[in-house]
Amino acid sequence: MPTNVIVYTMTICPYCIAAKKLLAKKGVAFEEVNLDQQPDRWEECEKRSGQSTVPQIFFGDRHVGGCDDLESLNKSGELDRLIADLK
Repeated sequence: MPTNVIVYTMTICPYCIAAKKLLAKKGVAFEEVNLDQQPDRWEECEKRSGQSTVPQIFFGDRHVGGCDDLESLNKSGELDRLIADLK
């Protein structure tokens, strides 16, 4: 089943691991694009996000940023609103 949440990651990135754990804790299904395994998708990630770091997290077409951004959204309650909009 396709998901509206995409997370660009790398295998040993602690921020990627933390972001995935938070999304999983919130019950969010997401597509993980592991750039170690799919290096041909780096350009796609950089073009969509304007960043050259991981993780890069998207809710639909909305770029929410990286792990710190995701945690800030969670603390403010905005993450719950984004999740609710997925349903």
